[in-house]
Amino acid sequence: MTEWPATPGSWQNPVRRRLLAGGPVFGITLTTSSLDVAARAATLGFDFLWVEMEHSPITLETLRHIVLATRGLPAVPFARVPVNEVWAAKRVLDAGVCGVLFPFTSTPALARQAVASCRYPPLGCRGSGAGLATSTWPDTTDYYESADCNVLVVAIIEEAAALSHLDAIASTPGLDALFVGTSDLSFSLGCRGRQNEALLDAAIEEIRQAAERHGKAVGRPARNAEEAREFIDRGFRLFQTASELGFLEAGAREFFGSLKRPQPGPADTRLY
Repeated sequence: MTEWPATPGSWQNPVRRRLLAGGPVFGITLTTSSLDVAARAATLGFDFLWVEMEHSPITLETLRHIVLATRGLPAVPFARVPVNEVWAAKRVLDAGVCGVLFPFTSTPALARQAVASCRYPPLGCRGSGAGLATSTWPDTTDYYESADCNVLVVAIIEEAAALSHLDAIASTPGLDALFVGTSDLSFSLGCRGRQNEALLDAAIEEIRQAAERHGKAVGRPARNAEEAREFIDRGFRLFQTASELGFLEAGAREFFGSLKRPQPGPADTRLY
């Protein structure tokens, strides 16, 4: 990862800061438009909000509302864009996010495009119309300088085709992290979504090693704390955890599993 610029007193992206210090970071996946849920999630111990714009109906307008609702709260907003394109990155950055996750980054050219999309000229090709972002950005000194230094750029590796380009992708200047999209990678390898397959495990380890060789943080999904601990021991530090709906379901299952109430019969409609 790129070291911090020498700008005393300026804001530092807490996710980047923690990764540079060697610590793990955790993001909750947001898939619904509830601002109350986003604001509450930002105070529960997560380092960032993984706003899911590839696999959920969250719109750019909702993303902006999430940025506004969570301003100043501990977890900073990131967005997974629906496609690795310059226009997609520009839109979410101008909404004020602190990190962009680029899906299906399977070639060195796409890795370079991801970085360029998140940097202003001469470092990249981002347009200068960031009026909304400047009004909510934590650093009030110089948004353009601060954004160039602080926006986290993450390439998601989730296609078998990327495996032959790992060193070229991981060595991309300005790229902060590789994230293993284990489910899509499993499908791409012919495992049809199954985890813990030898072929998939070998590919994941290839990605981890490539990130390590080139000084990049590496991440993957973690379904529970036990998995997270195991993956941390194996060198992973950037984690996507369950969605808000997943945590809701898990909490409900835990509640009713502990309650062990009798199941109602066909004519029993009492509410407990």
